[in-house]
Amino acid sequence: MLDSIQQCIETLEQGVLDLESGSGRTAEVMEKLGLSHVKLPSAQVITLLDMLADGITPMNQDIVSAFLGVCEAHKKLLYALAGFLEQGAGVLRSGKELAPAQVDAPIPAAPPAQEEAAPAGQPVEHHDEHAQDKVHEAQAHARQAIASVRVGTDRLDKLIELVGKLMVTYAVISQAGNGDMAKTLAGLRDMDSVIGRLQTEVEAIRLVPLKQIVAPMQRLVKSLSQKIGKKVRFEIEGEDLALDKSIVESLNEPLVHLLRNALDHGLEPAEERAAAGKDETGTVRLSALRKGETAYLLVSDDGRGLDPERIRRKAVEKGLMKESEQLPEADILQFILKSGFSTAEQITDVSGRGVGMDAVVNAIRVGLGGDILIESDLGKGATFTISIPLSRSANEGIVDALVCRLGQEVFLIPSRDVVEIYAPAERDVVALPGDRETVDVRGEVHALLRLDRFLDTPSDGRPIDRSQAVVVRVGDARAAILVDEVLRQQQVVITGFTVPVQDIFALPILGLGMMGESDAVVVNVEELLRHFQGRTPPPQDSGPSLTALPGQG
Repeated sequence: MLDSIQQCIETLEQGVLDLESGSGRTAEVMEKLGLSHVKLPSAQVITLLDMLADGITPMNQDIVSAFLGVCEAHKKLLYALAGFLEQGAGVLRSGKELAPAQVDAPIPAAPPAQEEAAPAGQPVEHHDEHAQDKVHEAQAHARQAIASVRVGTDRLDKLIELVGKLMVTYAVISQAGNGDMAKTLAGLRDMDSVIGRLQTEVEAIRLVPLKQIVAPMQRLVKSLSQKIGKKVRFEIEGEDLALDKSIVESLNEPLVHLLRNALDHGLEPAEERAAAGKDETGTVRLSALRKGETAYLLVSDDGRGLDPERIRRKAVEKGLMKESEQLPEADILQFILKSGFSTAEQITDVSGRGVGMDAVVNAIRVGLGGDILIESDLGKGATFTISIPLSRSANEGIVDALVCRLGQEVFLIPSRDVVEIYAPAERDVVALPGDRETVDVRGEVHALLRLDRFLDTPSDGRPIDRSQAVVVRVGDARAAILVDEVLRQQQVVITGFTVPVQDIFALPILGLGMMGESDAVVVNVEELLRHFQGRTPPPQDSGPSLTALPGQG
């Protein structure tokens, strides 16, 4: 029911947005919104509606925003009739708060926007010590945003067909037995092909268009522009780009942050734009495209741009760089991504409320394994480019992984976190105080993490020059994980444990990776790096070892 209501409202909203672009018919939209048959006691008011329906009254942004408000009222009414709402119009009966860009017609109060570099005014610092908790809470809400996906019957037919082929191939192999190896091998090859096609179809089913999160942002931008008194033209390109649902869910919060920032800090007021010879109506553009196995999302505006000298002074003030240090402009702009970094002139209810650009960085670099690039032309605008690898989340499903051996045990490291595999020499390793070590990988120094110390599993005692280092990256953090041997790379199926292993073992593990004949524990690289950065690697005698886990062969 919830999905049906949402689909109906999305259709209404799209019809309203078509009016703004000139491709829709006002009378039809008013008919769908129920405004054509509204009974009012004033003939003059009815005449106004008739003039609008007949095209005599020209369409403008105020009318479009009012129509979107009617759409929102319809949605809240339908939610209330269906019994979904309680404690106000923004909370589902289940207790889950609805996505802010989808519920509140005025400015949503839930996701605080980032504190970003405003090129005018005096800088003030504002940092919420509980910002990280707010980020995690916001991400939890975002992950719940897409509860279902639409699947065409043609895709379901393909799945049924592939499952049928799989059953037939299995029957052929079973009947062949050991007597006809040629038929068995041919059946296995067919089965491998069918499984590959089945995996492709299942992954395709998880794809959802960005339109699901972009469409509500239209109303968010219009509502916000009215509140702050700025004229805005919001353009969207590539909203039909389909990505894995987990990626789309995680992109919602960062995009809301960036859009609010572009409107509040990026665009100038109408009078300031006119004085600078610009169109009084500013432009904010959200673009999405795919190149190879990477998706790119660009949030750009034609506003003030970022002042690198102002950001540089703030960075020196906060001790992020030395006064005498000379950095490229691109590196200076990256300082605004630091936690607590702000040159905002004032704190508003639109932005500057404690969760800054570091919230965007956390969602993109850590949550999605992507990156964010900032480009700016002072006085002409700025562009924030988000790049996202299109690999599936390493926490579920079928993933590529490195099969590594440590002593008698086998462990899996998700390939999405792996940069390279390196064979270190004794001279490459340097011991530091506090049982720390670094390793030189072709001129680049990385922290060396001995996996046996963190997983409490003994290695076979081989020297460094006979071991292998797996260089991993999560966000900005890099390290080299030392294992006895990297056996191979293969696809594995990651599943959760049937018992709360993570609660029993304080160890960096994701789950169990099924490889066919045997299972192996999957290393949680992000958690492993967090253990290391906390300078508290688990001692070798603290608690039971992983050798006690079920499924170990």
